[in-house]
Amino acid sequence: MSVIAAKDLCRTYGSRRGISDVNLTINAGEIFGFLGPNGAGKSTTIRILMGLLRASSGTARIFGQDCWSDGSTIRQDVGYVAGDVRLYSWLTTRRGLSMISKIHGRDLLPNGLKLAERFRLEPDLVVRKMSRGNRQKVALVLALAHSPRIVILDEPTSGLDPLMQDTLMMCLRELASEGRTVMFSSHTLSEVETLCDRIAIVRDGQIVEDSKLIDLKAQAPRQIVVTLQEQQRASDIQWPSCVDLKFEPSSSPAQYSSTIALMVPPSLRHRTCILELLGTSTPFMQWAAAQNFADVVIGSPALEVLFRRYYAE
Repeated sequence: MSVIAAKDLCRTYGSRRGISDVNLTINAGEIFGFLGPNGAGKSTTIRILMGLLRASSGTARIFGQDCWSDGSTIRQDVGYVAGDVRLYSWLTTRRGLSMISKIHGRDLLPNGLKLAERFRLEPDLVVRKMSRGNRQKVALVLALAHSPRIVILDEPTSGLDPLMQDTLMMCLRELASEGRTVMFSSHTLSEVETLCDRIAIVRDGQIVEDSKLIDLKAQAPRQIVVTLQEQQRASDIQWPSCVDLKFEPSSSPAQYSSTIALMVPPSLRHRTCILELLGTSTPFMQWAAAQNFADVVIGSPALEVLFRRYYAE
């Protein structure tokens, strides 16, 4: 069931376009990645969904309600962290939990303190004495304490160390397993790749891709490292149509990327071919098995390459 829906959503700032013709639907229990560089339109879209900005045209609905006219009702069941977290200097985690308990009409302190412990927060430390990462953690605890049906996070890992990023990812997966919905905005591909079921890519205020992660991986190229036998020559091999030969041993060693240099021992580089594979690896592996190569290494789908192509067009 769709819990978030935007149709033909536009927002302009005078003569400058923020977003244009944004269409998306997010289903219950889904972890949805909203991916794009800074300034692409992610935050504008999220602020409209939160009822903090009014769309110039189009519609935005959460739980079937209009995000602008019914925003105050919708926000009761949404956990939100803005891209630029700002908190009162005198606030502590405990005080913040007491405040949102009054807003929601129930005691959120026990659950909030459990979250604070998971994020290694001192509940009575004031914000003005906190690091940027700890302020980010306070915002996350306050957003998640009431166990919202929808969590909308705008680049939430900013300032978090890798361990706390892992803790956040675990919390979000737990929420999704309970049927709650997560919308996760980021400009970092690795974050959405490890977390999300589906990804929308935003460029210049428009969604240029909206696909399941598994389908994106099928489109992404893989890098293959083939080590030849002493008697084999790359120029004599009839490479299959599914691969593109990027580097052969007769080329300059300077063409090796740092990644390949780490993968291939120096003693073997004069016999190493680098290829790019599109599609599944099975046909290539079936062909390679009959070639008597010294070694074949196939990398994971390079989503980074696919992501960059959207911004090079």
